[in-house]
Amino acid sequence: MEFFKNLKVVPRWLIVLIDGLIIFHAAFFAFFIRFNFNLELVDRFEALPAVLVFTGLTLLAMMVTRSYVGIVRHTNLNDLINMMKMLGLSHVFLFTLKYANQWYAFADNLLFIPFSVGLIASLLAFPLLLGYRLLIKQLYFYTQYLSNRERIKKVIIYGAGEAGILTFHTLSGNGGSRWMPVAFVDDDPKKEGKLLQGKKIFLGIEGLKKAVEKLEVQEVVIAINSISPSRKRIIVDACLELDIPVKIIPPAKEWFDTGLKSNDIRDVKIEDLLSREEIVLEKENVIKDLTGKVVLVTGAAGSIGSELCRQLLRCKVSMLLMVDQAESALYEIEQELLTLHKGVPRKALLLDIRCKKRVIDVFETYNPDVVFHAAAYKHVPLMEAYPKEAIWTNVLGTKVLADVSCHFQVDKFVMVSTDKAVNPTNVMGASKRAAEMYVQSLDRHMSMRDYQHHTKFITTRFGNVLGSNGSVIPLFKKQILEGGPVKVTHPEVTRYFMTIPEACQLVLEAGVMGIGGEIYVFDMGDPIKIVDLARKMIQLGGKRVGQDIQIEFSGLRPGEKLYEELLNNFELVKPTHHPKIKIAQVMAADYQRMNEDLKALKGFVETGDEMELVKQLKSMIPEFISHYSRFEALDKPDQILN
Repeated sequence: MEFFKNLKVVPRWLIVLIDGLIIFHAAFFAFFIRFNFNLELVDRFEALPAVLVFTGLTLLAMMVTRSYVGIVRHTNLNDLINMMKMLGLSHVFLFTLKYANQWYAFADNLLFIPFSVGLIASLLAFPLLLGYRLLIKQLYFYTQYLSNRERIKKVIIYGAGEAGILTFHTLSGNGGSRWMPVAFVDDDPKKEGKLLQGKKIFLGIEGLKKAVEKLEVQEVVIAINSISPSRKRIIVDACLELDIPVKIIPPAKEWFDTGLKSNDIRDVKIEDLLSREEIVLEKENVIKDLTGKVVLVTGAAGSIGSELCRQLLRCKVSMLLMVDQAESALYEIEQELLTLHKGVPRKALLLDIRCKKRVIDVFETYNPDVVFHAAAYKHVPLMEAYPKEAIWTNVLGTKVLADVSCHFQVDKFVMVSTDKAVNPTNVMGASKRAAEMYVQSLDRHMSMRDYQHHTKFITTRFGNVLGSNGSVIPLFKKQILEGGPVKVTHPEVTRYFMTIPEACQLVLEAGVMGIGGEIYVFDMGDPIKIVDLARKMIQLGGKRVGQDIQIEFSGLRPGEKLYEELLNNFELVKPTHHPKIKIAQVMAADYQRMNEDLKALKGFVETGDEMELVKQLKSMIPEFISHYSRFEALDKPDQILN
């Protein structure tokens, strides 16, 4: 056994030697079968020289087909096909030699090899050639299993289709593998009880529970190419209920070219469970609308901005301008995108959108056709502590960018907003609502002056995105890795979630649909309780809630809501042709009044009077009621009137 345990690659000369001996003995025995084991007849026809000739021809065919070069412990269908080619080619050589001998009669005695003998020899040799390879393979894996059995996990593969078979071979194809598949589970009743790769197929969630109990399973791997998010959640929930870790294979497009490897099989992430059914987008319209355009993206180093850049590179834009004030993050996204769509020119621009002169310089130099404005301060507690920064960037910075876009007759200006702008309870949300109001009023003002050629301002409004910088999911992951506790602000807090690629796809789609002045609201699905999110993330990390890791409630932070809204009490929606995008019917603010209000805001930013600054913001947005904040005092009627 030690020989097989330490055997990494069987030498090629040994394979050739063993194959040659098998073929020699198979050919010799074929003579005995052909002549009914009559030794006199076999001796009369000089079997030994003929057998040597046949063995030599077969070895020559082996060299041609290179059937001896395969690694024995990885013997597979390709090796089987190569052996068939070798034996078939040996018959071609034999026929050619016999046919030539009929004309030249150079070796009558040596070449008395009936074709039936060759055929019998091949039929005898083939199972032996394949059999000893499979025997070595199994002995190798068995010895590896014996030496590693303490760390090898018994695995159920959920999915008995093509992806499941590939996963089985991936997990079984390496003697040093950490997994040993012991069963399959599938949702197709027709497959129940059948064997696949020698392993029994169980049916559905109930079958999964039986298999886990019966086979002492330690892990489940989901191996289904086209699995809906809802079905994925059901399977994962069942595994977590059984206290069994669960993994998943990535989408086929990520490994199709290179083949599925064991390292590709990863833990299920919370993002896998929060994702929704894939959105069907009118990509052709998006590409058609943006092809040949110079596109500028602000906040290009952020979560939304960077993904917009990735997707825009696929839209055949003539140039992509990536704007951000964060030097290191901008450099990183620039380096990442160097390898993507190299034919599209792109430029990283270190720029603060609050600086009007610098913004004008960029527009004069590059003359963008479309602007996607994703730059903003977004962290609620920080903006509650630094309201001047929130107003300066989110409101006045947006005004600078919008005004310059108008001046340079940009075709479209698409602003990324947030659900926190609806009935805001914090400075950040109120600042984004003020920015919405300004760009909408500017669009209305410009359309009244020049309907045909004015810049079309479009706003997109959605909730939290999964995995964005500083969001709750990366924070929870860090706390879980540190052993807890996981801190949740309140047991009843709920939030909407959307994946970053999905949000950016909808932003691009809304940009194409917009004719100016719209506030597009995205379908965010159902809200999710943050405490439930924390529990599931702990379980996915292989920990037990309340035992391995505790959940602590820290209390709502300044300006934080219990739940988010996509519309306020006075806003109605009307549908669009896209089921995931609706238009909020919001009355546009008066442009002159907005200019006066923003001028007042700028004055308070410059003087540094934070209370007067927030009071001015509240006068502009009557529904802005502070929660758990020092600015709650401003919500008293006498304060607003003063």
